[in-house]
Amino acid sequence: MVAADSEGSCAPEHRMFRRQRSIPLRGSAAALCNNLSVLHLPASNLTHFGVVHGPSAQLLSAAPEGVPLAQRQLHVKEGAGMSPSLITQVDWCVLPFRVLLVLTSHRSIQMYESDGSIMVYWHALDSGDPSSVQAAFAQGIAAYDHFIFVGTWSGRVLVFDIPTKGPNIVLREELVGHQTPVTSISTEPSKRQDIVADLVTADDSGLLCVWQLGSEFTLLTCIPGFGVPCLSVQLWEGIVAAGYGNGQVRLYDATTGALHIQINAHARAVCALDLAPEVGKLLSAAEDTFVHIWKLSRSPESGSIEVEHCHGECIPDTQVCGARFCDVSGSSFAVTGYDLAEIQIFSSV
Repeated sequence: MVAADSEGSCAPEHRMFRRQRSIPLRGSAAALCNNLSVLHLPASNLTHFGVVHGPSAQLLSAAPEGVPLAQRQLHVKEGAGMSPSLITQVDWCVLPFRVLLVLTSHRSIQMYESDGSIMVYWHALDSGDPSSVQAAFAQGIAAYDHFIFVGTWSGRVLVFDIPTKGPNIVLREELVGHQTPVTSISTEPSKRQDIVADLVTADDSGLLCVWQLGSEFTLLTCIPGFGVPCLSVQLWEGIVAAGYGNGQVRLYDATTGALHIQINAHARAVCALDLAPEVGKLLSAAEDTFVHIWKLSRSPESGSIEVEHCHGECIPDTQVCGARFCDVSGSSFAVTGYDLAEIQIFSSV
């Protein structure tokens, strides 16, 4: 295992980033981890952004150079006579045949057409124990093949089977591996046959579960926690990248669970990780106001995981709560912050 910190030089081929025009929000992002979703549609040259604020989510579309084109305020829908519950996360799930917008709250999981115009599925959350003091909620959203995965407060991961069209969505099964609330879920973007790990789930204790998906869902390995929550997780070409409440980013082998690299990346809790799968860039953002970009790779000789620090960006006087790449090549990224009524955009130069 190799330890590293966030100080490092950027190789000449790695491009620096410069702030571009911000996208205004109607209100600030809520102080939630992973509170930014990005959907890039190259065919229309549009980028869509989703941000949670209380019982509503803001959906925005922007053209190149950050010119805002449209906004939609999506309010969580609950049963008749019930007060709106707080939204915990909103994210787009890109399936091979359709794109759905998934919204999680303290009472339900809701799925919409990609523009948020039509709800196609609603799943109630029920703690099952009226005397329980633990509030029900869902968070952690990811898609793989024709499945959407959503984490819950109980540690269960719900697996929804999605049809090619229409609302006939089915809860297929529940993955059991966590005893504390699920915080983040990620799936493997690569379709290489030699990669066996397809899904990684993280929880509030820091435990990571790595799964193989197929006709049966198999738990490959469990990576134990070390006393702090894992708040965001990513999976790329057999590498698990996990961001923790103590500011560390750790890189594990997804198949064996072995820890390869421990990076003292941030001074405060890591609130978001993201990957640019075409180039293996990892973005980490934290409550210390910094966003860092790293380059992941494997040694051709030994196969060991390697990491290089490429860029660091300070978002002054801001409690960062979300950050995502805006495209699969990692040429730009977006950042949200609590009490910040805009999405800040940075592009490579």
